[in-house]
Amino acid sequence: MDRGNNLRGRGQNSNPRGRGNASRGDWYRGRNGKWMNRNWRGGGGRSRGGRAGGSFARNNSGGRNNFDGRRGNNGGSSGSEEDADDPGMPSQNEVTTIQGNLVNTVQVNTGPYKGWKLYFPEEAYRDGNPTVHKIKVFELYIQKNKQFYSPSNIQNQKAFPVDVKSLIADEEFLGEWSSFNDELTNNPEHVLNSLSLAMHQYVLEELEKKLESEVDEKVDVQLPTIRARVSNFEPLILLKNLKANYYGKLVSIKGTVIRVGNTKLQATWLAFKCSGCEGVQSVRQPEGSIVQPTQCPEKTCRSRSFTPLQDSSHTQTVNWQLIRLQEILSDDQREGGRVPRTVECELTEDLIESCVPGDLISLTGIVKVRNTEESMKKGKTPSTFQQYIKVVSVVNEKSNSQNARNSSTSGMVFDIKDYYAIQEIHSNKHLFRLLVHSLCPTIYGHEMVKAGLLLALFGGALDGQGTRGNPHILVVGDPGLGKSQMLHACVSVAPRGAYVCGNTSTTSGLTVTLSREGGGDFALEAGALVLSDQGCCCIDEFDKMSSQHNALLEAMEQQCVSIAKAGVVCSLPARTSVLAAANPVGGHYNKSKTVAENLKLGSALLSRFDLVFILLDQPNELLDSLLSEHVMAMHSKGKPEPGLLILTNPDGTPNQSLDGGSGVLSSSLRMVDQSLEPVPHHLLRKYIAYARKYVTNPVLSKEARSVLQTFYRELRGRYQPADATLVTTRQLESLIRLTQARAKVELREEATARDAMDVVELMRWSLIDNTSAIEFQRSGSGQKTRSKAKQFIRALEQYAEHQSKNIFSVKEMKSFAQNISMDTTDFYSFISNLNTNGFLLSKGNNMYQLATCG
Repeated sequence: MDRGNNLRGRGQNSNPRGRGNASRGDWYRGRNGKWMNRNWRGGGGRSRGGRAGGSFARNNSGGRNNFDGRRGNNGGSSGSEEDADDPGMPSQNEVTTIQGNLVNTVQVNTGPYKGWKLYFPEEAYRDGNPTVHKIKVFELYIQKNKQFYSPSNIQNQKAFPVDVKSLIADEEFLGEWSSFNDELTNNPEHVLNSLSLAMHQYVLEELEKKLESEVDEKVDVQLPTIRARVSNFEPLILLKNLKANYYGKLVSIKGTVIRVGNTKLQATWLAFKCSGCEGVQSVRQPEGSIVQPTQCPEKTCRSRSFTPLQDSSHTQTVNWQLIRLQEILSDDQREGGRVPRTVECELTEDLIESCVPGDLISLTGIVKVRNTEESMKKGKTPSTFQQYIKVVSVVNEKSNSQNARNSSTSGMVFDIKDYYAIQEIHSNKHLFRLLVHSLCPTIYGHEMVKAGLLLALFGGALDGQGTRGNPHILVVGDPGLGKSQMLHACVSVAPRGAYVCGNTSTTSGLTVTLSREGGGDFALEAGALVLSDQGCCCIDEFDKMSSQHNALLEAMEQQCVSIAKAGVVCSLPARTSVLAAANPVGGHYNKSKTVAENLKLGSALLSRFDLVFILLDQPNELLDSLLSEHVMAMHSKGKPEPGLLILTNPDGTPNQSLDGGSGVLSSSLRMVDQSLEPVPHHLLRKYIAYARKYVTNPVLSKEARSVLQTFYRELRGRYQPADATLVTTRQLESLIRLTQARAKVELREEATARDAMDVVELMRWSLIDNTSAIEFQRSGSGQKTRSKAKQFIRALEQYAEHQSKNIFSVKEMKSFAQNISMDTTDFYSFISNLNTNGFLLSKGNNMYQLATCG
């Protein structure tokens, strides 16, 4: 028997095929404080010498071999006191066994791979092993492509990318490992560990070479576990197809992050202390499940009671985070009447904090199951399981498109057919008219409203200084005019969008929710505005959600949603265009009131809309005839016939600009071409996504800037000094955004004067309102009444100053009004309105005090 190495005796611990082979890797600390392996089957072979530095030596008195040179039972000692103070766990290449009172540490045959036990703790190294062959094949691939792998970066990140397409395209690699793709799909953990070990060995050798060249002596480098992050693994699986047959397989899915939990620590190795002998052993914890020792390894103890030691230096943990992913469906995949499917995903190590609620991500991971919380609470053997994905790699679509700051394509992929279709659409002579009529062809007329909604879908450009680039549109009108259908059409053609109804939504449903997890921590759940980030959020029944209006103020202007609740303070991006539709209070629009009075909206919220359209349902013989023909054609043939469309103002009169002339844009949008075919929504969505992705920042030409400045000065001059409260730079910024969007419609990087003139006409058309929609803060009863009131109050102030009094009777004021040639019809109601609005204070006996004169 070989006493020194214990190779042939009863304890054949060095031979991986021998009886004493300990390969499980579950370590414990015995009564004497030594670290040992749970699998003790070797005999009592003895060994004399051993390791350098006194870490393995023969005791002077008892002859027992003690790990790390610690003091023996009979008082003998070996090694330094520093070594004795820190026994540590065995190194990656060692296995410690116990038989009786003999504690023996021997070198495990790991071949040339120092990190073998990090990746294959239950498999021994053998020459000719298929696993070894796969590792060597990937090592050759690394050597061929070492320019893509930086050892120092991999050491810092503890991970490296693996492009599956590149591996499969490599003929030499595929020739040596022909079943790579099948094995990666069906046995992903083994394949990923093989790739990781090959990279571990490459990084280890490169770092050792570098250090040895610097210090001119042999060095020993220890590396942690390195993970392979797989990318371009196909095909993408729909969540509805993610069933039990995918258990244990590698899959790729895409979705929107709707919930992100806090980062926690998950134990991979957990130390336990025996309640009997107080011996300590460390047990591997697979998949985060608690695995306790079955019994104490000491023959004299055999206790089955253990206490976990979370604060032990031998307890190893990794960062762990749980997210929830919601499916993304195209038009042909949508299923009505059901809750969108979701799946929980586990992120570990370097993958944590790689996404926030609202992000669109593609991930690759291994399908696994765990017990549901409900079944675990019942105290019975659980028979129901929850499916989840252990994530291997994450690709965040927003992170990849940060250079294109305002791009929003929802991860949309363009093929050669799409490019030809986009080119065909772009070559149309009347492109803007074609797209406007393609937005919602089932709704007759309202071309100017559709034009405004279309510009909002294309969006403007960010200036890099925090100014929003997304326009907001509000459509106000009587019921039955197609407002909801136009919003549904916008969601259908938007690359990314959400549709909500105001009477069924809550503040947290629009913004963000804090929900409590099982452990008492809080997780963020995204609302509609966050989920439609870099897209559009269509809100119907906007007037029915008065309690949620304040929540929209920050999202519409600052383009983010902030939350401060339960000790959680954070801000989530909500870079979305809000397209809203509202019905007036009482069911029909009252022309004697302002927009704010008809909707009961605050001026702060209303001023954030770039365009406000007023739609009124009034009898018109020509329009009613055309509309009836349109509806009958839809129901008889399933498709409306193109024809001449007459654009009208909200009051039913032919469309006029603010100055009373006929607009060029409104004339160009009239459909006179009988052969015009609307663009299908799936192609229109591709066109919008292409424009948002590649036309990121159109600049205004000198002529366009001049047109916008002239119109802005006109607005300022027309509504000053009496009504200048809300004609501010917000209107100028709205003009700029819409002009940029008009250029993006035609895929141009420069906005021309024609673009600016179209936007000015659109702005004029939206301002047409007998109640003056541009003056949102008005509290009176329309522009005419408001102007009449201000004229009367200014004249009365001058008269009061001249008479040195500020209290007048109704009779005096009526006589004064007649003297200044003012209409005194229904004068008592006029005075009552002035009193309601605070201009006059009632003193009783039909006497009123002029409030502005103290």
